[in-house]
Parts: sequence; C-alpha cells; structure tokens
Amino acid sequence: MSVNSLHIGIFGRRNTGKSSLINMLTGQDISIVSHFPGTTTDPVKKSVEIFDIGPAILIDTAGIDDLGEIGEKKIQKSQEVIRKVDCAILLIAGNQFGDYEVQLIDQFKKNEVPYLFAHNKNDIDKIAAITITAIKQHSNAEIIDFSTINPADKNRLITALKRIIPTTAFQRRSLVGDLVRPKDVVLLITPIDSEAPEGRMILPQNQTIRDALDNRCVTVVVRESEIPDFLRLGIRPALAVTDSSVFDIVAKALPEDIPLTSFSILFARLKGNFTAFLEGTPHISRLKEGDHILLLESCTHQTSCDDIGRVKIPELLQQFTGKKLYFTIVSGLSELPPNIRDFSLVIQCGGCMVTRKQLLNRLRPFIEAGIPVTNYGMALAYLHGIFRRATKMLERTPVNLPLFPND
Repeated sequence: MSVNSLHIGIFGRRNTGKSSLINMLTGQDISIVSHFPGTTTDPVKKSVEIFDIGPAILIDTAGIDDLGEIGEKKIQKSQEVIRKVDCAILLIAGNQFGDYEVQLIDQFKKNEVPYLFAHNKNDIDKIAAITITAIKQHSNAEIIDFSTINPADKNRLITALKRIIPTTAFQRRSLVGDLVRPKDVVLLITPIDSEAPEGRMILPQNQTIRDALDNRCVTVVVRESEIPDFLRLGIRPALAVTDSSVFDIVAKALPEDIPLTSFSILFARLKGNFTAFLEGTPHISRLKEGDHILLLESCTHQTSCDDIGRVKIPELLQQFTGKKLYFTIVSGLSELPPNIRDFSLVIQCGGCMVTRKQLLNRLRPFIEAGIPVTNYGMALAYLHGIFRRATKMLERTPVNLPLFPND
C-alpha cells in the first residue's frame, strides 16, 4: 500500500452495497458481495488507479449497525479507519438515514474528513425528498443518487469524489527541494548496521536519494566511516543528511559550516506538525524522576540490539536526564493507550510508512492535550547537543502546508 496514494473510506450500514461499490470503482470482484448482512468483517483495502483521480486505496469497512460483541469490534475498527483516510463516501440505501449516519457525520467532522453521501440501489428505490431533508439537517455534504449496477453512475460518483478530495492529498511535496538548488551537492550518510536490510537501502534513504535526484542535485552516498575520504576530495556539500543513529559521529566529522540534518527530521517536516516538534523537543530537559514516555512506531519491524526506538533512545534519555524513566511502545497504527495524560513526552518515529493525514491525526490528541511531542531524529539531535544545528536550516524554509488537512 503506497503512502502517496489517496485513501478513500467507504462507510455505511450493513447491506447498503459497500462491497459492490468497491467492485464498481475497481472494475473487479475485489470485495465479497452477499445479500446477507455483515459479510464484511475487517476493513478491506484495495489499491486501484481511478481515471481522473490517480492511484488510490479504497477501504471497505464493516457495517456501522452490526450487532453483538463481534459486531462492536468490527464497528470500532471501521471508526479507526476514519482517522486514516483522506476522504470518505457515506453509503445509504432504501432511504435509511438515522443515528448511525449522524454518528459517522460527527466522526468525519471531528477528524476533518471531507465526505459525500451516496444513496445506492436507486434502481429499486430512489432517494426521497424526506431523506434529503433529514440529511440536510445534519450536513451540507453532496448527495448522489445512484446504483452500482448502472455503469454510467460510476463516472458521476468519480466526478463527485473529485470535488471533495483535499488539494493537499495531491500536492507534490519535496523532502529537500526547498533547501537546495539544481547542481548542488547533497551528501547522504547511511550507516550499514544490524538494522540495515540485507542488500538494500531503507525507505527514507531511498526516498531522499530520489528526491535529491528529482531536484537535479549531485547526490553522493557514503557510510559514516568514509566522511574523511569524501572531505579530502575538496567538495563542499550544500546539505548533508544522515541517519539519526550516527548523529554524534557525523556532527564531529563534518565542519560546522556544512548544513546538517537527518532523514527522520526531513520526514518530521514533511509529514508531521513540525512546529509542535520544535517546541516539544526541549521538554526532554524537563523530564522528572518516574516520568512515562510514549514511543510511537508507525510500522512493525524486526528489532535488534541497535534498535533506535526501543533501545538507543531509551538508553540515551536516561543517561541524559539521570532519571529513572518508563517507556511504552506502540507499533504500527495500533490503538493508543487509554489515558494519554499519563505521558510526559511522546516520541514519534519518522513516519515514512504512513500518510501525512495518518501521522497528524496520530499526534493530534497529544498536541491538543498539551503533551510535548518530538520525533526520533529531533530527540537524538537534542540528546547529542546538536538540535539547533540539525533544525535551523529547516526552520528558515518551512514546508508550505497546513498543520492539519483542513486548516
């Protein structure tokens, strides 16, 4: 699943035709279609290229009116999807509109998810004026009356979707494009340690290399041990980007006048609330004995003795503060701990495997609660005493994007 694809969620009651809608948009039998309510259990994701929209991830969710204990769990999973999508289709059928749909509307508004209504099966029962009136009492969203068995309605629905898709979902964002100029030399320092995958680069390194090449830069890739050899060539890079795990080594090896940052910090600026990270990171110095720290990993991966989030950062934090600290780790996009106010600091990974919307919504509850947030790279820069050096160039050229999707 590409993090650069548009994420579209399909929501509604059981048996309104959500799976049929997925199949209509993809032109394939992706989701199981049944006349029996409750066929869809876990959210089903399908990558698809939608004409006039581009690459998209369609997410088919369980019915919001499912029954019993299992039904409640399915509903909960469907609601979790809302925080991860760029836009949504609220599907109704048979002129049914009530509390279930109103609850979804409230969730869309809370998470700032643009959406439209699609009244399905109009070949059997067209949408009634009383239904439209009821919807308008709660929402100004567009309403489409259609049928998944009518091929012409596919284009009508796609046209309506294009009207609600946030412009930021398609905005081309660059990791280094506003920091350098064409023909500049960009030095990328990539350690090969126990966490490095066999025979390949990790995703942040890959994406930064490609971004530098897209911006017509001369890209040089070395290990941290080869920095002296590079410097002997007499080439001065316009920007150096390193893996955060070797910040201390690289900062000592590179002259102070060479701008330096890390892959993780670049991703913090690209996807996260960079202002909140800048403000939250210095709270490391204010941690007290017994404080609880939450570490958020946006993907699941095999851990090692050099794991940056589970091993290195906790060790460095305790050495830096001289305090006994307690750490909770949540990987992937799993549910957050129930009482977030138990935590004195939240440290988010780079977020290379999630969308900007997903990362912003992941951190939003903490920011709104006044809990300091930072990022792996920014925390490591602070712990090694080079926070200002690693962020000052990025402060001067902030990414011109809203902090939250609809701001």
